[in-house]
Amino acid sequence: MIRKPTSILVAILAAGLVLLPALVEAKAGRGGSIGSRGTRTYDAAPATPTAPSAAPVQRSVTPPATTQPQAAPSTAPRPATAGAPAAAAQPGFFNRPFMPALMGGLIGMGIGGLLFGGGLFGEGGLGAMGFGGIVGLLLQLALVFFIVRLAMNFFRNRQQQPAMAGGPQSYDRTPVTDIPSQTQARTGAMLGGGAAVAALQISDMDFEAFQQSLTDIQTAWSNGDLEALRSHVTPEMLGYFGRELSLLASQGLTNRVAEVNLEQGDLAESWSEDGIDYATVAMRWSALDYTTDASGKVVDGSKTERSESVETWTFLRANNGRWILSAIQQV
Repeated sequence: MIRKPTSILVAILAAGLVLLPALVEAKAGRGGSIGSRGTRTYDAAPATPTAPSAAPVQRSVTPPATTQPQAAPSTAPRPATAGAPAAAAQPGFFNRPFMPALMGGLIGMGIGGLLFGGGLFGEGGLGAMGFGGIVGLLLQLALVFFIVRLAMNFFRNRQQQPAMAGGPQSYDRTPVTDIPSQTQARTGAMLGGGAAVAALQISDMDFEAFQQSLTDIQTAWSNGDLEALRSHVTPEMLGYFGRELSLLASQGLTNRVAEVNLEQGDLAESWSEDGIDYATVAMRWSALDYTTDASGKVVDGSKTERSESVETWTFLRANNGRWILSAIQQV
């Protein structure tokens, strides 16, 4: 039976797809998005001309962010808002609990006067009262109204007075925009709003350090030198690199990355949090990237043809120390 050419082509393409992961997983990092970027570990790095997009971190010791615990309910009095229960509103004067009883008493007195022949307001009623009597009645009613109103205000103030120790309660009405940014960041951290984050300026010396780290890390990787890697990467990244080197060694393979050259690079973002500085840099770099077996034969890559990679590397430093690699994201 003669195999059709199309079947042969399909078989070749399938084999190429199987080998593709091994081809891209050369060099330090092995093509994965790994490591930690502080509170931005699972955030997408901003796009840059060098790296329009970066794959999210797939492996990290940093746990995904969880919902912050809610703060305990405040015991401070709150202003009334629209839609509050009607019972919270202050009743009108004539809706006070004892006002119906008072008015009922006055009306009862008038009815009693009528029954016993004294008229509604006393002997002879209004008709029998002179102008002075009417004025006196009005003055008495006004006096009663004033006394009742004064007593009600007194009891109402007593009911609204909060029971607390340490003097009257005060309210801070300082606008948020008037508080320095560093103070806002510290306050946010104390209130459970996450780590205190601030902008960070990156200098030319920092960029030179990033470029040198790229070369030093690839050299240590090529030599399988974990001790050399230890001084350039975080313990987390060292663990990832060590695992990949072990997998290569178990297959009798060695990956070499030589003549590293940074072709283009730009800053994606930089910040400080909890006393640690972070900088994410997009880099397009080329190198001689090849893998040999135990006999020294090249089984992948080329010793003469350069390959190119585009990645975003995140570096961190503490207390203005040296920059070390903390994450790699593939583009």
